[in-house]
Amino acid sequence: MIMDYSIVPELEPESDLLLDNINSKLITELSEPNYGKFIFGPVSNGNAITIGNSLRRVLYSSILGTAITWVKIDGILHEYTTMKNIKESVEELLLNFKSIRIKSKSDRSGKLRLEVEGEGKVSAADIMASSDFEIVNPDLHLATLDSKNAKLSVEFNIERGIGYKVKNIEEKESTIGILPVDAIFSPIRKVNYQVVKTTPSEAGELENLILEIWTDSTKTPLNCVREAAGVLLTQFMTISKASEENQDDNDTNSELWRQLSPEQYNTTIEQLDLSSRTLNCLKRASLDTVGQIVETKRSELLKIRNFGVKSFNELNEKFREMGFLPEGFTWSASDIENTEDINED
Repeated sequence: MIMDYSIVPELEPESDLLLDNINSKLITELSEPNYGKFIFGPVSNGNAITIGNSLRRVLYSSILGTAITWVKIDGILHEYTTMKNIKESVEELLLNFKSIRIKSKSDRSGKLRLEVEGEGKVSAADIMASSDFEIVNPDLHLATLDSKNAKLSVEFNIERGIGYKVKNIEEKESTIGILPVDAIFSPIRKVNYQVVKTTPSEAGELENLILEIWTDSTKTPLNCVREAAGVLLTQFMTISKASEENQDDNDTNSELWRQLSPEQYNTTIEQLDLSSRTLNCLKRASLDTVGQIVETKRSELLKIRNFGVKSFNELNEKFREMGFLPEGFTWSASDIENTEDINED
């Protein structure tokens, strides 16, 4: 199946002269749930490798996904506990749970349950259905019950995030019965790209970018490409609007993000338990983590459509509740100039 997506960049008038004779397109040469092959071009000589490398890095590091972060198994207090009538050890069960791939149908965290009894094999298909989540690899083997009296009851905690999160040992030690799991949030399994020269034209030497993406089927390759491009677009837009003013003189956000720990910095906005309106506004602006929010000027946050003073104050209150704001730190909308121009909720 071949699909053609024309790219129509919004450029300043003088910039249009650079691309008068280049009509770049994204063509989907092959599209499957877990594999996609795309051709982007033609582009000017040297640009394909720049675009390909940037997309590849963002695809590996910044695509939002869903994963299990911890489980509770009835009757099990820690991972070294012996389980009766179950062939696998607790450690083996946790490794199997880690491999469950989940497609999220909502923007919030949640829970899933597994309740099985009797002799037989247990797979991911035995996990109770949910309107918020879908198991994309139901054939995955989880456990083997070897007695009619065997019983396995598990609660899975599902969260959204990016990249890879190592299980929280401190959480494990502080909460009896919580068994942390290494979380693989990224839906990306492999990314490959190559640059192919095209026939020279009036615009000079041109080339195409061939991009191949393998996913775990929780997201389609095309959606991953779009999301990666959105991340890059947001970052480059910030750079394109940069001024010579010292941000430290005009906004105190830099003081805040310098004091955040790496774990706080990478906290996803779903973990803040915000209202749907505030959450959706931030998602539309591609602000997916606390770090991305605090690196954005307060005045720029308040320019987000439908994100007014009330939403800002809600975000400020959540930051304070979760200990993200240092003692005596003021992060509010009340001291921003031209408040009459700020969106009202």
